[in-house]
Amino acid sequence: MNRPLRVGLTGGVASGKSTVSQAFARRGVPTFSADEISHELTEPGAPALARIRASFGDGVFTPGGALDRAALAEQIFADAEARERLEGILHPPIASELAALTSACDAPYCVVEIPLLEPRHVGELVDRVLVVDVSAENQLRRLQTRNGLTRAAAQSRIVAQKSREARLAMADDVIRNDGLPAEIDAQVEALHVLYTDLARRGEWAP
Repeated sequence: MNRPLRVGLTGGVASGKSTVSQAFARRGVPTFSADEISHELTEPGAPALARIRASFGDGVFTPGGALDRAALAEQIFADAEARERLEGILHPPIASELAALTSACDAPYCVVEIPLLEPRHVGELVDRVLVVDVSAENQLRRLQTRNGLTRAAAQSRIVAQKSREARLAMADDVIRNDGLPAEIDAQVEALHVLYTDLARRGEWAP
């Protein structure tokens, strides 16, 4: 193969995806983030902003013309149709950029963090799926703390996403994130050994 094994890292909101991604990065593994690309696509002057304004109106922009991410998030988490419209604007260029980044990567394997990973992405953007799993109560508590949300508001954001069961059904590998940081690191180390070996042997399927 002329490209690396692409591990798709996914999980629900506040599950700890970034923590896991950082643990792989500390081991020298190239990591790419769909969210980071999304932010770049919606910075002032970026072409996607005009399409977002046309679709969502001035209410999701600050007086200075920057995207009001909190206002946009409020809309898309409350309205599935609005969420689909935003995905239609952002997902194609995100996918294109991720494909370019992974194709240019010369490491044995790379980690591609995609919060909204779908089965259709397997083979297209990733070769193997790693799910960060967390209990429902821990996820709710972490999201409330991180984003300063009420319990009801946090719950509505969790419900708007793919279910925990659906994510786990996609998984080739799972990291449990209900314990201490050292437990995460140990799980990442085991997977690092596995992925390096799979890449070396060219055995990408589980």
